[in-house]
Amino acid sequence: MKLKKYVKSILVFFITLTGIVLGIFLGIRFLQFFLPFVIGWIIAMIANPLVRILERRLKVARKHTSMLIIIGVLALVIAAIYFLGVRIGQETRAFLDQAPEMYADFREDFQSAGRNLGSIISELPENIQESLKEVQQDIGDITGQAVGRLSQLTVDKAGSFARNIPSILISIIFSILSAYFFIADRDRILEFGRAHTPQIIQEKWRMMAESFKAVFGGYFKAQFKIMAVIGVILFIGMLILRVRFAILVAILVAFLDMLPFLGTGTVLIPWAVFKLVSGDIRYALGLVILYLTTQLVRRIIEPKLVGDSIGMNPLVTLIFMYIGYRIGGVIGMILAVPVGAIVLNFYKAGTFDGVLNGLKEAGRDLFQWMYSDKPS
Repeated sequence: MKLKKYVKSILVFFITLTGIVLGIFLGIRFLQFFLPFVIGWIIAMIANPLVRILERRLKVARKHTSMLIIIGVLALVIAAIYFLGVRIGQETRAFLDQAPEMYADFREDFQSAGRNLGSIISELPENIQESLKEVQQDIGDITGQAVGRLSQLTVDKAGSFARNIPSILISIIFSILSAYFFIADRDRILEFGRAHTPQIIQEKWRMMAESFKAVFGGYFKAQFKIMAVIGVILFIGMLILRVRFAILVAILVAFLDMLPFLGTGTVLIPWAVFKLVSGDIRYALGLVILYLTTQLVRRIIEPKLVGDSIGMNPLVTLIFMYIGYRIGGVIGMILAVPVGAIVLNFYKAGTFDGVLNGLKEAGRDLFQWMYSDKPS
């Protein structure tokens, strides 16, 4: 009897683990395949509270109000994307035009830094001097290649986007239509789901939805607010320092600031050190002040916005980030933190208690059998 119980516990564990892994991979594929409907569902979630208000205030049918609200939401989103896209497009086009000139300026700064370090290097042994010269040459070559590859990559992506415009337009149409039906037939869809879903699955789904809402609503909402504030500060600082393509640089650094264990210092500190070594002390001091300002602002607003929305140990967070990076690159690393928090919430709620208790009991009995005193 015990053997059957152990086999059952182990099978349940591996089936659960396999289901989770398959669910993650198939879920990613599912989201990619049905992306227009996912976008439509997100639009529906945003618009639905406004639809309810209009229903109560104006006594208008849901099917009549939902299209008006969707059009209003889409108008705001498209307007924001348009103005931001135009600005980023202008910056990107100017960046490509000035890339050779920027590379020449960087090479000049690099050579200036080398000259400033020359007096220190000259005091070192000859073999170390030769090694440092080789490193300097390698860095210059790598930088030149990186600028060339970045320019080519941007051109290739622009061409790919132009070729995919018909597909993008079709996806937008499907997103709008699906958003309308998600709102107009919301009650009917929910009733159909409740009628054809077992009670235990409904309970798990309700738990997952509440955890999803708490984690994503708390974590991402707070992080995007912080990212917006830091981005504005960086943009103003870049304008004061007269940095070329200030908005692109500010967006990039603000995005890095949103990632756990990275932050604005990933870019600003090496940049400040390089400018200091190259002799531009004012520029370096400005970057240091900008870095300290962003850190001070983050420390002030982060506790109020984030609080305990995730509540994960830093080591556990790091492990989830690494797993997410190995599975889905940078996007996977970002999503791994809230997904990991959801998994931990399931664990705390006792979802895996049956499987884990069975494994613990089987392991305990196995160790007792292995280390018990056997008759000679």
